[in-house]
Amino acid sequence: MLLPKRTKYRKMHRGRMKGVSTANTLVFGDFGIQAQEPVWLTSRQIEATRRSITRYVRRTGKLWIRVFPDRSITERAAESRMGAGKGAVSHWVAVVKPGAVIFEINGLEKEMAYKVLKVASQKLPIKTKIIER
Repeated sequence: MLLPKRTKYRKMHRGRMKGVSTANTLVFGDFGIQAQEPVWLTSRQIEATRRSITRYVRRTGKLWIRVFPDRSITERAAESRMGAGKGAVSHWVAVVKPGAVIFEINGLEKEMAYKVLKVASQKLPIKTKIIER
């Protein structure tokens, strides 16, 4: 599971997911998964997608994860009354804006790469697009 080693503040404000991503091109690999809508990707979702890609890529290719869950999400205890402060940190998310490249792979043939990324994109809770260099 991905999470930061240390942060300046434990609990964060929610914020907004407006605008489009500037990290919208392939930098490392030849094929990638690009987000089409805004979302908070949890560290569990990123890990599930990484595992599905790694199953096919193995030693023949290389994988880059372009997002990192650095934002804490808090939850209150069930059936607790209003007030009494903000809840404890429950999980970590990465803020993904439309157009952001989430994963990149290299070292696979085009047909295999498309197959792998299609399976991987089904692990994500958003619409995605497979892009190539």
